[in-house]
Amino acid sequence: MTAAACEGPDDAGCHILHADMDAFYASVEVRDQPGLAGKPVIVGAVGGRGVVLSATYEARAFGVRSAMPVNRAARLCPQALFVPPRHRVYAAVSREIMTLFREVTPEVEPLSLDEAFLDVSGAIRRLGPPAAIARLIRASVREQYGLTCSVGVATTKFVAKLASTISKPDGLRVVPGAEVLEFLHPLPVAALWGVGDKTGEVLARFGLRTVGDIARTPAATLQRELGTAAGAHLAALAWGRDPRPVSSRVPDKSIGAEETFATDVDDPVVIRRELLRLSERTARGLRAGGWMARTVVVKLRLANFKTITRSKTLPEPTDVAQMIYRTARALYAGSGLDARARLRLVGVRATGLVPAAATATQLALGEDPESWRDAEHAVDKIAGRFGPGTVRPAALVREADRDGPMRGWESA
Repeated sequence: MTAAACEGPDDAGCHILHADMDAFYASVEVRDQPGLAGKPVIVGAVGGRGVVLSATYEARAFGVRSAMPVNRAARLCPQALFVPPRHRVYAAVSREIMTLFREVTPEVEPLSLDEAFLDVSGAIRRLGPPAAIARLIRASVREQYGLTCSVGVATTKFVAKLASTISKPDGLRVVPGAEVLEFLHPLPVAALWGVGDKTGEVLARFGLRTVGDIARTPAATLQRELGTAAGAHLAALAWGRDPRPVSSRVPDKSIGAEETFATDVDDPVVIRRELLRLSERTARGLRAGGWMARTVVVKLRLANFKTITRSKTLPEPTDVAQMIYRTARALYAGSGLDARARLRLVGVRATGLVPAAATATQLALGEDPESWRDAEHAVDKIAGRFGPGTVRPAALVREADRDGPMRGWESA
């Protein structure tokens, strides 16, 4: 790939990019079903406790947002077209897009399937200045995958992410180093990382409504009212200070999946089957990101909302669904729950991640996880080419072909 410079905002020193796909799941569906173009499309299972996983901007105009219950979304936008999620397809597309990013620079820090930070300082001599690289990325994503992304270009991760958010959809925003405070200070306090509803209420009581208000407040006052760490954190962000580098390897991140049942479930067979499904999704997420996991975590939420988590560290890291499922099933069996305990949610998560390329798998006596791994990699390729459900475990074939409501593959 090549890029050419052109006149625009001064991007000297703005080597941090935040690339964020626009309405990713929904955009993939519109791309694959052109008849949906220009219509309010919502990705998510209809009814029960399903949530919105993604929505086109036509649907967002009615107030629809991700993580919103689908029943509420349907009330806000009665004409919306609901599309069931295809997580395998999204993961396959994400993997290709992350590969494209790594062709620009090896310094890529994925945040989730649809967004990543890039440090392009090492690519400037080859590809041109940061803003030109951002334009190249956007054009490549559009041409190669038929999708759009928004990119923020700045001197820090925090400002780059804000810039990409403000430029959505299908936009590019450069925040020159000399204009960071001019960009930040008019924004509402909610723009700062760490300001949720409760913190926002505290700040509002003191008349602090913009980032500039916080910047003009003594750090000691913020620390007294919010706590030492939180106060210092907000004071630094309000002045545009964010020293965190782009980390291409984040060993303490995790990948997982969870599902809220439409009705509470007390059948262990159904629960184990769901654990298998979630283990499959988690393993695919690991492989899509090039990770292996040392630890498997199971989350069980009871009908009364009490949540139980159990975890186990494996002898060797894995990205094999069968190994993850075997561990998850054992954790469920040893959770101490009554055999007929009613569950509203189950989840499987992989933590303690290490790069797959640097991991040498040592086989346990009498087992052959490499055979499982080869088979699952083959299934990944088939799913990426022919779509979800082409090949799946026999235990899941008995059910209707669905990819029920879940939070998706997530990295945190």
